[in-house]
Amino acid sequence: MAMATTAPTLSLASVTLEVADPDAAHRFYTAFGVDTHLRLRASEAHSSGFRGFTLALTVSGPATVDSFLAAAVHAGATVLKPGAKSLWGYGGVVQAPDGTIWKVATSAKKDTGPATREIDEVVLLLGVENVKASKQFYVGRGLSVARSFGSKYAEFAAGGSHPVKLALYKRVGLAKDLGVSVDGTGSHRIVLGSTAGAFTDPDGFAWEAAELTTVPTATPSLP
Repeated sequence: MAMATTAPTLSLASVTLEVADPDAAHRFYTAFGVDTHLRLRASEAHSSGFRGFTLALTVSGPATVDSFLAAAVHAGATVLKPGAKSLWGYGGVVQAPDGTIWKVATSAKKDTGPATREIDEVVLLLGVENVKASKQFYVGRGLSVARSFGSKYAEFAAGGSHPVKLALYKRVGLAKDLGVSVDGTGSHRIVLGSTAGAFTDPDGFAWEAAELTTVPTATPSLP
């Protein structure tokens, strides 16, 4: 009797930013405090305007938001939205020298302690044309929906050990939230590591097979 086969379940294993100068980008992301959450790769691919995604940091309070924003600006980032209160809490948006847009936010409107350099959560928000259709695409590949708000937003449950969550946001709404024009052409300049092989999603975001890392075996000491 033939054995049934199960397709690999998808999870986000890595986030790679394609940048013109990896050394400069590494210095920036180290100063910003997010270098352990992503990989960098050299690329001269054409890209203009909004790249269709943002990386968002959730932190404990407004003082910590301001600390991350200040570190980014000091390292060369451009302010798109300064830190400010909103209906949902407090946050701001910056654009890295390589063009990647970062949002730093908290649900707290008042500080309950001093600023820290701790990140509670990192979310990769993909701007998509049709949230429901893209959500079904990813559910079909094995992702589980953690939260969903109709045709505007969907967030998937974290899988594996990678610290970045994946979420979908209506592209127009995401651009408005970031304070940029929705227009953009060329490469997204981001590649996602997949545990289920290589593919491209309906909005052109590229996934590649995740590189497996080998844990070195300790060498026994000689007597």
